[in-house]
Amino acid sequence: MPVMTAADKRAHRRAKRGAHMDMNLVALIDVFTILIFFLLSSSGVETLISPKAVDLPIASVEKEPEPSVLLVVSGDDILVDGRRVASVAEIEKSGSDVIPALEAELKLLGQRTAVLEANKTEQQAVTIMADRQMPYSVLRKLMVSCARASFADVRFAVRKKEV
Repeated sequence: MPVMTAADKRAHRRAKRGAHMDMNLVALIDVFTILIFFLLSSSGVETLISPKAVDLPIASVEKEPEPSVLLVVSGDDILVDGRRVASVAEIEKSGSDVIPALEAELKLLGQRTAVLEANKTEQQAVTIMADRQMPYSVLRKLMVSCARASFADVRFAVRKKEV
């Protein structure tokens, strides 16, 4: 029989002690169940974050917002997906029905190719988030510019009326 060194004896004792380690899977399963429940319950909800400069109108809506290009019209600026494209004062002064900078930005966004052929549509969607005091003439120019850039599916963001 071979002679064991002190290090070999320590390793043998350590292996013998650690062989009976039990793992409690109940707590781990509980954590995963809660995580899966949280992910499933929060996956279908999309809310639009309204800037403080925009006071949205109140409406009784049942339909949840769908993903689309977001066009924010605050008191001073027009933003497309966070990028400033024009000012409201310039638009009110202009005699044209089309906002060239907005149309160019939307055409640029419209050139993005759809990953799946089934997701490709001819008319794309845009959500306009405008202040409730915004003049109709400005909104009309926005809608005409969106339609000319192939964004004919125009939606308006509103606040849900509390029942």
